[in-house]
Amino acid sequence: RMAAKRKVFAEIHNSLGGKLNLIVSGGAPVDPDVLAGLRAFGFRVIQGYGLTECAPLAAVNPDRAPKDRSAGVVLPGGELKIINADEDGVGEICYRGDNVMLGYYGRPDLTAEVKRNGWLHTGDLGYIDEDGYLIITGRKKNIIVTANGKNIFPEEIEEYLEPIETISECVVVGRKAEDSDTVNLVAIIYPDRTKFAEGATDEDILASLKSEIDAVNRKLISYKRIDRIELRETEFEKTTTRKIRRNLVK
Repeated sequence: RMAAKRKVFAEIHNSLGGKLNLIVSGGAPVDPDVLAGLRAFGFRVIQGYGLTECAPLAAVNPDRAPKDRSAGVVLPGGELKIINADEDGVGEICYRGDNVMLGYYGRPDLTAEVKRNGWLHTGDLGYIDEDGYLIITGRKKNIIVTANGKNIFPEEIEEYLEPIETISECVVVGRKAEDSDTVNLVAIIYPDRTKFAEGATDEDILASLKSEIDAVNRKLISYKRIDRIELRETEFEKTTTRKIRRNLVK
Protein backbone atom coordinates (compact mmCIF):
# COMPACT_ATOMS: atom_id res chain seq x y z
CA ARG A 1 0.00 0.00 0.00
CA MET A 2 2.79 2.44 0.90
CA ALA A 3 4.70 1.38 -2.23
CA ALA A 4 1.64 2.21 -4.35
CA LYS A 5 1.45 5.67 -2.80
CA ARG A 6 5.13 6.21 -3.54
CA LYS A 7 4.45 5.48 -7.22
CA VAL A 8 1.39 7.73 -7.35
CA PHE A 9 3.27 10.58 -5.69
CA ALA A 10 6.65 9.81 -7.28
CA GLU A 11 7.21 13.45 -8.21
CA ILE A 12 7.07 14.49 -4.54
CA HIS A 13 9.34 11.64 -3.42
CA ASN A 14 11.83 12.31 -6.19
CA SER A 15 12.02 15.97 -5.19
CA LEU A 16 13.34 14.72 -1.84
CA GLY A 17 15.90 12.39 -3.41
CA GLY A 18 13.63 9.41 -4.02
CA LYS A 19 15.17 7.30 -1.24
CA LEU A 20 13.63 8.81 1.88
CA ASN A 21 12.61 5.77 3.92
CA LEU A 22 11.57 7.04 7.35
CA ILE A 23 11.02 10.40 9.06
CA VAL A 24 11.26 10.57 12.86
CA SER A 25 10.00 13.83 14.34
CA GLY A 26 10.95 15.18 17.77
CA GLY A 27 11.38 18.43 19.65
CA ALA A 28 7.71 19.41 19.61
CA PRO A 29 4.43 17.58 18.99
CA VAL A 30 3.17 17.32 15.41
CA ASP A 31 -0.51 17.75 14.60
CA PRO A 32 -1.86 14.21 13.95
CA ASP A 33 -3.57 15.51 10.80
CA VAL A 34 -0.15 16.50 9.43
CA LEU A 35 1.24 13.02 10.13
CA ALA A 36 -1.80 11.44 8.46
CA GLY A 37 -1.34 13.73 5.47
CA LEU A 38 2.30 12.78 5.05
CA ARG A 39 1.41 9.09 5.19
CA ALA A 40 -1.26 9.69 2.57
CA PHE A 41 1.58 10.83 0.27
CA GLY A 42 3.47 7.60 1.01
CA PHE A 43 5.92 8.84 3.65
CA ARG A 44 6.60 6.72 6.73
CA VAL A 45 6.64 9.24 9.58
CA ILE A 46 6.55 8.76 13.35
CA GLN A 47 7.17 10.77 16.51
CA GLY A 48 9.83 10.18 19.14
CA TYR A 49 10.87 11.71 22.45
CA GLY A 50 14.35 12.39 23.69
CA LEU A 51 16.72 14.78 25.38
CA THR A 52 20.37 15.62 24.83
CA GLU A 53 21.02 14.11 28.28
CA CYS A 54 19.96 10.64 27.07
CA ALA A 55 21.89 10.76 23.81
CA PRO A 56 19.18 11.60 22.76
CA LEU A 57 16.29 9.11 22.46
CA ALA A 58 14.07 7.76 25.26
CA ALA A 59 10.89 6.70 23.45
CA VAL A 60 9.66 6.37 19.88
CA ASN A 61 6.52 5.21 18.11
CA PRO A 62 6.69 1.79 16.43
CA ASP A 63 6.28 2.50 12.73
CA ARG A 64 3.75 -0.32 12.35
CA ALA A 65 1.62 0.75 15.31
CA PRO A 66 1.99 4.50 15.90
CA LYS A 67 -0.23 6.54 18.19
CA ASP A 68 0.05 9.99 16.75
CA ARG A 69 -0.86 11.85 19.94
CA SER A 70 1.86 9.98 21.85
CA ALA A 71 5.64 10.17 22.00
CA GLY A 72 5.86 6.39 21.61
CA VAL A 73 7.09 3.54 23.76
CA VAL A 74 10.31 3.27 25.75
CA LEU A 75 13.44 2.08 23.96
CA PRO A 76 14.59 -1.53 24.45
CA GLY A 77 16.87 -1.59 27.48
CA GLY A 78 15.42 1.64 28.84
CA GLU A 79 12.85 2.35 31.53
CA LEU A 80 10.25 5.08 31.93
CA LYS A 81 8.37 5.98 35.08
CA ILE A 82 6.07 8.78 36.21
CA ILE A 83 6.66 10.30 39.64
CA ASN A 84 4.53 12.59 41.82
CA ALA A 85 1.48 11.84 39.69
CA ASP A 86 -1.72 13.82 40.23
CA GLU A 87 -5.27 12.46 40.30
CA ASP A 88 -5.20 12.09 36.50
CA GLY A 89 -1.95 10.11 36.54
CA VAL A 90 0.10 13.03 35.19
CA GLY A 91 3.51 13.51 36.78
CA GLU A 92 7.15 14.10 35.97
CA ILE A 93 8.64 11.81 33.33
CA CYS A 94 11.82 9.99 34.42
CA TYR A 95 14.02 7.81 32.21
CA ARG A 96 16.76 5.29 33.01
CA GLY A 97 19.05 3.52 30.55
CA ASP A 98 22.63 3.05 29.44
CA ASN A 99 22.33 6.09 27.18
CA VAL A 100 21.82 8.52 30.09
CA MET A 101 24.72 10.96 30.44
CA LEU A 102 27.38 10.66 33.13
CA GLY A 103 26.68 14.28 34.03
CA TYR A 104 27.11 17.89 33.00
CA TYR A 105 30.80 18.64 32.53
CA GLY A 106 32.20 20.46 35.54
CA ARG A 107 28.74 20.97 37.09
CA PRO A 108 28.06 18.26 39.70
CA ASP A 109 25.48 20.60 41.28
CA LEU A 110 23.36 20.69 38.13
CA THR A 111 23.86 16.97 37.57
CA ALA A 112 22.50 16.22 41.05
CA GLU A 113 19.36 18.21 40.24
CA VAL A 114 18.37 16.07 37.25
CA LYS A 115 20.04 12.68 37.80
CA ARG A 116 19.20 10.63 40.87
CA ASN A 117 19.92 6.91 41.36
CA GLY A 118 20.49 6.60 37.63
CA TRP A 119 17.13 8.15 36.75
CA LEU A 120 17.06 11.24 34.55
CA HIS A 121 14.39 13.63 35.82
CA THR A 122 13.34 15.26 32.57
CA GLY A 123 11.25 18.20 33.80
CA ASP A 124 8.57 17.10 31.32
CA LEU A 125 5.11 16.09 32.50
CA GLY A 126 2.96 13.30 31.16
CA TYR A 127 1.52 9.84 31.70
CA ILE A 128 1.84 6.33 30.29
CA ASP A 129 -1.36 4.94 28.78
CA GLU A 130 -2.77 1.43 29.07
CA ASP A 131 -0.72 0.25 26.06
CA GLY A 132 2.57 1.62 27.37
CA TYR A 133 2.66 4.73 25.15
CA LEU A 134 4.02 7.94 26.63
CA ILE A 135 1.73 10.98 26.44
CA ILE A 136 3.46 14.29 27.14
CA THR A 137 1.30 17.06 28.55
CA GLY A 138 3.76 19.89 29.17
CA ARG A 139 6.79 21.17 31.04
CA LYS A 140 6.98 21.12 34.83
CA LYS A 141 8.23 24.71 34.99
CA ASN A 142 5.37 25.95 32.77
CA ILE A 143 2.52 24.55 34.85
CA ILE A 144 -0.13 27.01 36.04
CA VAL A 145 -1.76 26.33 39.42
CA THR A 146 -5.18 27.85 40.05
CA ALA A 147 -6.32 29.28 43.39
CA ASN A 148 -8.18 26.04 44.17
CA GLY A 149 -5.17 23.86 43.33
CA LYS A 150 -6.04 22.75 39.80
CA ASN A 151 -3.06 22.18 37.49
CA ILE A 152 -3.24 23.67 34.01
CA PHE A 153 -0.79 22.80 31.25
CA PRO A 154 -0.56 25.86 28.96
CA GLU A 155 0.69 23.72 26.07
CA GLU A 156 -2.62 21.84 26.08
CA ILE A 157 -4.62 25.05 25.68
CA GLU A 158 -2.22 26.40 23.06
CA GLU A 159 -2.95 23.31 20.95
CA TYR A 160 -6.54 24.53 20.67
CA LEU A 161 -5.40 28.00 19.58
CA GLU A 162 -2.69 27.11 17.07
CA PRO A 163 -5.13 25.93 14.32
CA ILE A 164 -6.77 29.38 14.27
CA GLU A 165 -5.53 30.85 10.98
CA THR A 166 -5.31 34.42 12.28
CA ILE A 167 -2.88 33.39 15.05
CA SER A 168 0.77 33.25 14.04
CA GLU A 169 2.15 32.45 17.53
CA CYS A 170 0.68 32.28 21.01
CA VAL A 171 1.64 31.63 24.62
CA VAL A 172 -0.80 31.05 27.48
CA VAL A 173 0.23 32.34 30.91
CA GLY A 174 -1.40 32.59 34.33
CA ARG A 175 -1.70 35.98 36.02
CA LYS A 176 -3.00 36.60 39.53
CA ALA A 177 -5.81 39.11 39.77
CA GLU A 178 -4.83 42.24 41.70
CA ASP A 179 -7.72 42.07 44.18
CA SER A 180 -7.95 38.30 44.82
CA ASP A 181 -6.16 34.95 44.59
CA THR A 182 -7.90 34.20 41.31
CA VAL A 183 -5.53 33.15 38.52
CA ASN A 184 -6.58 34.47 35.12
CA LEU A 185 -5.51 32.67 31.96
CA VAL A 186 -4.14 35.13 29.44
CA ALA A 187 -3.52 34.28 25.78
CA ILE A 188 -0.64 36.41 24.48
CA ILE A 189 -0.97 36.37 20.71
CA TYR A 190 1.21 37.46 17.82
CA PRO A 191 -1.47 37.72 15.12
CA ASP A 192 -0.99 37.03 11.44
CA ARG A 193 -1.95 40.47 10.25
CA THR A 194 -1.93 39.34 6.61
CA LYS A 195 -5.14 37.43 7.35
CA PHE A 196 -7.01 40.63 8.19
CA ALA A 197 -8.37 43.31 5.89
CA GLU A 198 -6.04 46.16 5.07
CA GLY A 199 -6.35 48.86 7.69
CA ALA A 200 -7.66 46.53 10.40
CA THR A 201 -7.04 48.05 13.83
CA ASP A 202 -5.97 46.22 16.99
CA GLU A 203 -9.59 46.54 18.14
CA ASP A 204 -10.76 44.78 14.95
CA ILE A 205 -8.17 42.02 15.44
CA LEU A 206 -9.07 41.57 19.12
CA ALA A 207 -12.77 41.32 18.28
CA SER A 208 -12.08 38.65 15.66
CA LEU A 209 -9.80 36.69 17.97
CA LYS A 210 -12.28 36.94 20.84
CA SER A 211 -14.95 35.34 18.66
CA GLU A 212 -12.60 32.48 17.76
CA ILE A 213 -11.43 32.01 21.35
CA ASP A 214 -15.00 32.08 22.68
CA ALA A 215 -15.59 29.03 20.47
CA VAL A 216 -12.48 27.36 21.91
CA ASN A 217 -13.58 28.14 25.47
CA ARG A 218 -16.85 26.30 24.89
CA LYS A 219 -14.80 23.11 24.36
CA LEU A 220 -12.85 23.53 27.61
CA ILE A 221 -13.83 22.92 31.20
CA SER A 222 -14.38 26.13 33.15
CA TYR A 223 -11.00 26.47 34.90
CA LYS A 224 -9.12 26.03 31.61
CA ARG A 225 -10.95 28.80 29.77
CA ILE A 226 -9.04 31.85 28.55
CA ASP A 227 -9.99 35.00 30.42
CA ARG A 228 -8.12 37.64 28.46
CA ILE A 229 -6.31 38.24 25.17
CA GLU A 230 -3.23 40.41 24.66
CA LEU A 231 -1.65 41.24 21.31
CA ARG A 232 2.05 41.37 20.49
CA GLU A 233 3.58 43.52 17.78
CA THR A 234 6.58 41.22 17.24
CA GLU A 235 7.32 37.50 17.23
CA PHE A 236 8.25 35.80 20.49
CA GLU A 237 11.96 35.37 21.14
CA LYS A 238 13.10 31.84 20.31
CA THR A 239 15.90 29.38 20.93
CA THR A 240 18.17 28.18 18.14
CA THR A 241 15.75 25.27 17.63
CA ARG A 242 12.85 27.73 17.13
CA LYS A 243 11.16 27.07 20.48
CA ILE A 244 9.59 30.08 22.16
CA ARG A 245 11.60 31.28 25.17
CA ARG A 246 8.75 31.26 27.67
CA ASN A 247 10.92 32.61 30.47
CA LEU A 248 11.16 35.89 28.55
CA VAL A 249 7.40 36.26 28.10
CA LYS A 250 6.17 39.03 30.40
